[in-house]
Amino acid sequence: MTQTHFGFETVDEKEKAQRVAGVFSSVAQKYDVMNDLMSGGLHRLWKSFTINLAAPRPGERVLDVAGGTADLSSAFARRVGAFDKTGGEVWLTDINNAMLGVGRDRLLDEGVLAPVAQCDAEKLPFPDDHFDIVTVAFGLRNMTHKDRALEEMRRVLRPGGRLLVLEFSKVWKPLEKVYDAYSFKLLPWLGEKIAGDAESYRYLAESIRMHPDQATLKAMMEQAGLERVEVFNMTAGVVALHRGYKF
Repeated sequence: MTQTHFGFETVDEKEKAQRVAGVFSSVAQKYDVMNDLMSGGLHRLWKSFTINLAAPRPGERVLDVAGGTADLSSAFARRVGAFDKTGGEVWLTDINNAMLGVGRDRLLDEGVLAPVAQCDAEKLPFPDDHFDIVTVAFGLRNMTHKDRALEEMRRVLRPGGRLLVLEFSKVWKPLEKVYDAYSFKLLPWLGEKIAGDAESYRYLAESIRMHPDQATLKAMMEQAGLERVEVFNMTAGVVALHRGYKF
């Protein structure tokens, strides 16, 4: 049995998939509230920057991988004119049914008609060369085979299309001690008080530390066949946005 990481633990790959599913099923209903509390609302600015850097145009096709509660899908739909005369299209996808349900309901509440699909990012059910933009925000670090997921995201991009990966990354070294104290003490406490689940947020903090740093992820994207990969650090490296193109 092949082993991998679940936070700081070493587990079988199948066990990781099951445990990650348990984490997000547990936190789905409080996910947006916790995001605001954990980041002080900064996650909204990080996502806005991602959308602006993606530069969506009316009529383009967008795939939101691990899109969860549909922050990005909702914003992209307004920009590309999903299902309007422009022919724009936005797909919200996630492997977790509970998260996807929250995102689907949000889109419906906002009057956004966008297709929704529960699927594995490592086996995307879309044809080659289909999308102009593919995004994954705070989802890549939970995937077992990140290299396969990146290859799949590149596969479904059209030539000239762009992949944007928004993810927690390596923080500026002078801030490491403060960031560790926040991550391993305050974050689980907030998880317990707000979501009734300290362990899931302890895992999320650990998963950030196990995720590739900025330079390593850039190299992984290039290895997956993406070109002109750029890195944009935000909030002293707490978060980094990687953008690459398919040619």
